[in-house]
Amino acid sequence: MLIAHVIRDKGATVHTLPVNATLQQAAQELFDKKVGALVVLDGDGELVGVFSERDLVREIAQRGTVALTQEVGAAMTRNVVTAHPDETVDDCLGRMTDRRVRHLPVLEEVRLIGIISIGDLVKHRIAVAEAEAAAMQAYIAAQ
Repeated sequence: MLIAHVIRDKGATVHTLPVNATLQQAAQELFDKKVGALVVLDGDGELVGVFSERDLVREIAQRGTVALTQEVGAAMTRNVVTAHPDETVDDCLGRMTDRRVRHLPVLEEVRLIGIISIGDLVKHRIAVAEAEAAAMQAYIAAQ
């Protein structure tokens, strides 16, 4: 199964944040959108990072609540691990495990077309396994 299918099924909505937003604004956006990560964009709308709940917790643990006034650009993950729509779910699950990330922005060339989480991929894998099991049961029952 391809990442393009996952994006098609879940939708291409990507919640973003400007690089100069504060951590307080990022925390509010994470809460309001009920997501675990936001894609960070520069002034030209280009992907420059990902800001996750994990990044927020790290900054508050290290600096206290004063961290909430700093800009996301200082706390985000800069070396963004991405996915391509033609990759398989298994390839991306492996990359997420190896790189210890939970979210992958999906890029087609340089254009952001979606974001997937490890939860999205696991949900997709479970749905495929259940469909295969149902098809097998139907086949056996027909015999």
